[in-house]
Amino acid sequence: MKQKTTDNSAAIGVFDSGVGGLSIAKCIAQQLPHENIIYLADSRHAPYGEKSVDFIIQRVNSMAKLLLAKGVKALVIACNTATVNAIEQLRAQVNIPIIGVEPAIKPAAKQSISKKIAILATQATSENQRFKDLIDLHHNGAQVFIQPCPGLVEFIEQGKQRSPACNALLRQYIEPLVKQGIDTLVLGCTHYPFVQQQISVIAGQQVSIIETAAPVTQQLMKKLAENNLTASKKQQGQTQFFSSLATKQQEQIFSQLWQAPLTLQPLNE
Repeated sequence: MKQKTTDNSAAIGVFDSGVGGLSIAKCIAQQLPHENIIYLADSRHAPYGEKSVDFIIQRVNSMAKLLLAKGVKALVIACNTATVNAIEQLRAQVNIPIIGVEPAIKPAAKQSISKKIAILATQATSENQRFKDLIDLHHNGAQVFIQPCPGLVEFIEQGKQRSPACNALLRQYIEPLVKQGIDTLVLGCTHYPFVQQQISVIAGQQVSIIETAAPVTQQLMKKLAENNLTASKKQQGQTQFFSSLATKQQEQIFSQLWQAPLTLQPLNE
């Protein structure tokens, strides 16, 4: 893939199948206020969780190409499904830092007292061999329950995460895990922090919830520093938002999740 020469003032490219990666982009914007960010949502094809591996790889490469054409200096794949299915082949094609999102299995297993942890994930992530290998590597003697959550991403994409139907779906997925005696719950999809409050209420105070925005941001900071790509402190970072399904309704959902008004631009593929 062709990429322009990058400099310190160039933007960080962040992409996801939809709005989920905003949870990562927001953390990056807060922790790295001098960095420019280009956020790209492939909402026309969301969610990736029910798509084939070949399709996910094709979309990831297409999104990466668009961001490279905009001259980004680093890529963040803010999507668990895209990371486990497509990051290795993308790294083989691109020589700027690429940071992926992986469920925080290692810290969850380490902190669990009951030695029972659960991971909420999309269907595609839950079936992925790389994901299963990560669990084998990091479970630290803990029993790991994998809970696929079909339908959950769609509620969040439509801005209906507070609806009774979404709450009912969350109960269906979480209550059986609580009965199994879990004490730690990993959010294995970047969309899920947007329902973290509801998850917490259903799971109860005895269950710790772990998500991945902070460790991803830390890894990005490390990679920027290693490659001498950190932005000057004189620069005030700007964030641009693009979507393959840029409608007024989606712009409202983006603004609601970002907690500030924003302009959503169409993606010209």
